[in-house]
Amino acid sequence: MSKQVISTASAPGAIGPYSQAILINNLVYTSGQLGLDPVTGELPEGVEAQAAQSLRNVEAVLAAAGTGLEHVVKTTVFLKDMNDFTKVNEVYGTFFSQPYPARSAVEVARLPKDALVEIEVIALKP
Repeated sequence: MSKQVISTASAPGAIGPYSQAILINNLVYTSGQLGLDPVTGELPEGVEAQAAQSLRNVEAVLAAAGTGLEHVVKTTVFLKDMNDFTKVNEVYGTFFSQPYPARSAVEVARLPKDALVEIEVIALKP
C-alpha cells in the first residue's frame, strides 16, 4: 500500500505543510479547498462565489488524480456562518447530481484567509 501525492497548478497551492490531495487504495482524500482563485490567489466576494470556486478547485484536484466529482462519496463543508447554509447548498447542488455524496456541514470559528467556506472530499478513483 503506497500513497501518492496529488498536486496541480489548476488549484491553489498548499499554504502549509500538507498536500492538495493523497491517493491511496483508489481513494482520493483532498485537503480543504478555499474559494481562492488559483491565478490571482484572491477570494471572490460573497459566500456563493467562494463556494463555487472552492468546488472548482476540488474538481481540479480530482482531475489531477484521474477522477471527478461524479465519483465523490463524502464531502465536508466548513462554514464561517451556518446562516449561509442555504446559499452554499444551492451552489453545491449545481456541482453534484444523484446519487449525492454523503455530506457533513459544520460552522467553524474561523477559516484560513478569513474565507467564508472551505470544502474537502473523498472520492473513488475508477
